[in-house]
Amino acid sequence: MDSEIIITTPESEIVTTRILNFPKELVFSAWSNPDHLKNWWGPKGFTNTFNEFDFREGGKWSFIMHGPDKGNYANECEFIKIDQPNLIAWKRYSKPLFQILATFEEISENQTKVVFKMLFSTIEECNKLKPFVVDKNEENFDKLEVELSKMV
Repeated sequence: MDSEIIITTPESEIVTTRILNFPKELVFSAWSNPDHLKNWWGPKGFTNTFNEFDFREGGKWSFIMHGPDKGNYANECEFIKIDQPNLIAWKRYSKPLFQILATFEEISENQTKVVFKMLFSTIEECNKLKPFVVDKNEENFDKLEVELSKMV
């Protein structure tokens, strides 16, 4: 994968959308500030240890997700596009390989629509993860809402 956002079809994407009852700038901050991101990133029961978080295009994000039962999952990522407060995209260097494209749209002063897309190079790669991650992405957004309520 290069440092461009890959072109995909709906069949090679996993998309999660949520309307959050918080201002766009606050929502973007929850994604771009590691002090907040580490509190909510990952499914229910997961915690994070951030080793590096260089929030700029070309910057690295290195972290370990700690599972609730067992297991530590190393993640190595690179931010490939940041358009504050509208978009964040990164690519993963750890398997499974995919890119993330998160967009933030102001619906009203206190409502933000977040579209979270997992972009895969092939339909087959997407289909391997789809059965597992759709519900987990919703859990991730549930944790985001809790963190946002603490940030107000």
